Amino acid sequence: MSENNLIEEFVEKKSIQALASLVETEDENTAVKNSIQLADVFGLGSAFKKIVENKDDEESKLIGSFSNNLALLIQKTWVEQSDEEMKAQVLYVLEEVRKQFGKGKYKAAYSNFISIVNDVVYLMFGNQTKTEDFAEYALRIDPEFGMFWWYFKSLPQEADWSEGKTRTALLLAMHFLANY
Repeated sequence: MSENNLIEEFVEKKSIQALASLVETEDENTAVKNSIQLADVFGLGSAFKKIVENKDDEESKLIGSFSNNLALLIQKTWVEQSDEEMKAQVLYVLEEVRKQFGKGKYKAAYSNFISIVNDVVYLMFGNQTKTEDFAEYALRIDPEFGMFWWYFKSLPQEADWSEGKTRTALLLAMHFLANY
C-alpha cells in the first residue's frame, strides 16, 4: 500500500491538501490557516491557534516546553554505546536551536531543527527509520506519531521560506513534540 493511500486512512483529504498548501504557499496568512487545520489532525487546534496567531508568552512557553520535553526524551532514550556521542551532539544542537527560537530566528534554526528531529527519531527507533516502510510502520504502531511523521517528512530538508512561514511550520512541529 502506498504511503499516500495509507495516510488517507488516518487523515482527511482537506488536511492532506492543507499540508500541500502549507508547503507550497508563499502567503503567511495561508500558511497559518493551513497549520491550524493540521493542528486539528494532532488534536492541538485551539491551543495551537492561540500560539501561532499571537506572539506572546504562549510562544515562549511552547519553546521551553518543547526544549525540555525533547531533552528529557533524548536523555531517557536507551541507545547503543555507538550512538552515545550522537545523543550528546543532539542535546547540544537542541540548546543552540532553543536560543535561536527565543530570539525569533526560526529561519536560521530551520535546518538544525529538521536534523534534530530526524536524529531523535533515529535514536528512538534505530535503523528502522532508514527503511522505506518506516512511515507505514509509524502509522500502524502509533497513529498519532505516524501522522506527525507524515507532516514532518513533508517539510523540505532546506527551506527558503519567509521568517513568518518558517515560524508557523516549526511551531506546529514543536507543539506536537512538546505534547507527545
